Amino acid sequence: MKTITRRDFLGKGAMLAGGAYPAMLALGLLKPSPAHAFNLEGNGKGKHIVILGAGLAGMTSAYELGKLGYQCTILEARQRAGGRCFSIRNGSTNTEIDKPTATAHFDAGQYFNAGPSRIPHNHELTLHYCKELGVPIQVYNNVNEGAYYFAEGKGPLSNKKIKVREVHNDIRGYMTEMLAKSIDHGSLDSSFTKEDGEKIIEYLQAEGGLDIDKLYKASARRGYTESPGAGDKPGKIADPHKLADLLHSGLMDPDFYNVAEYTYELQMTMFQAVGGMDQIAKALEKKVAPSIKMGAEVTAINNVTDGVKITYKDATGEHVLTGDLCICTIPLPVLSNISNNFSGDVSRAIDYISYNQTGKIGLQFKRRFWEEDEHIYGGITHTNNDLTQIFYPSYDYLGKKGILIGYYNFNEKAQKIGALGYAEREKFALEKGRLIHPQYDKEFENSFSVSWHKTKYNLGGWAVYTTETRKTQYPVLLKPDKQVYFAGEHLTYLNAWMAGAFESARSTVAAIHARVTNQRTQYPVQK
Repeated sequence: MKTITRRDFLGKGAMLAGGAYPAMLALGLLKPSPAHAFNLEGNGKGKHIVILGAGLAGMTSAYELGKLGYQCTILEARQRAGGRCFSIRNGSTNTEIDKPTATAHFDAGQYFNAGPSRIPHNHELTLHYCKELGVPIQVYNNVNEGAYYFAEGKGPLSNKKIKVREVHNDIRGYMTEMLAKSIDHGSLDSSFTKEDGEKIIEYLQAEGGLDIDKLYKASARRGYTESPGAGDKPGKIADPHKLADLLHSGLMDPDFYNVAEYTYELQMTMFQAVGGMDQIAKALEKKVAPSIKMGAEVTAINNVTDGVKITYKDATGEHVLTGDLCICTIPLPVLSNISNNFSGDVSRAIDYISYNQTGKIGLQFKRRFWEEDEHIYGGITHTNNDLTQIFYPSYDYLGKKGILIGYYNFNEKAQKIGALGYAEREKFALEKGRLIHPQYDKEFENSFSVSWHKTKYNLGGWAVYTTETRKTQYPVLLKPDKQVYFAGEHLTYLNAWMAGAFESARSTVAAIHARVTNQRTQYPVQK
């Protein structure tokens, strides 16, 4: 085998934005855990990196490159940093492509997260940056058995709000009852010993709440119709819903029935930034503020012989900025319409990778009736109508006022609601929401909605890959096109999550630094 030096290995690894990072890990130049300060050695002094977009990926790239001595310039089309990491507060504005700029009119201290709202406990790098940047976090209550399922339709349980715990426990009970009976009759697997079968049945009885006869009966698991208390108040438990009623009412439909805690990234414990997720973006912005040019809309990206030439326009006119290398974090639907001299493969990948359609509306209410009247503290109500989901805030418990996310929808539903005007979206959210919470009529104050697929400079929520585009188009953008590197959640397997932006930024910074230091000096081993 031909001998290859560390220098050659890093040089070849630097050809892939995602390749230099694992290459450094393999050589022992970085600690194996991603959740650590990104203390690369060597410096990029004298090199100018132009970064397109002041979202999490762009600002993280500038933050880490700045530690290494690089000069960075970030061009941001908006008058705010953070990209989709956007918390709506009083005075917040958003511009959709077919509507006038909207301004939020919430009370001081009230907010909702229009973009990412949750941090999984297994997203180490996101939590690392919260710690490094001094952003306090708090528990986010993603799973609440006291919230509701609401299915419109013609079934016996349709058009009624049913507690999540009732649906979960009834379905679990009936399923385990059928399985226990099958095992008891020896009809599932004849290789089970009698002792094996008995152990499995014991487990199923515990899991499903079955009685000694292996029959499902309602228990306190699914809640009370009258709560237990002092004296002669043992509490009352309602009969379970019939399995046929659950089925015929759509409450077991795969697109509706949801057990969030089964999903890896939605398993508790989850977190959120105290005071809104934009606190993460603001903390990053403070670190790189001198590098950011706000209101700078990129109109052309061109590789030139010795670097890059970026054309942008702002309030004063058109300008040209040159640099040694470029990191482009612009969402692909937006990038698709920017003039460039990329290769055919890169242009094709930009056009072929699709983004989802998604929208949210925040509804401010005079009082937190979901807590006061219905004892709902955080969590999600699921529906089969165009609301899709209602989110209850996981902060300011027992406060006077509050903001619900009145809908969080996707794809066809988001497209349908996003096509409405702001007032019509509010009307829709109230009409459907009052079916679940009649308190809407008396307590509602105002709203603010965002459709990400219509929002200027986004034109989509996050990247969505098919098996084909993940195989053929995704790898193309992991490589730089000459001096232009691409970064963002869309270039990871963590699409939609802030962790995707952070991971991609680190991979790209590692690739650029390996490329620069390989040209100048051998990459030193980290002590």
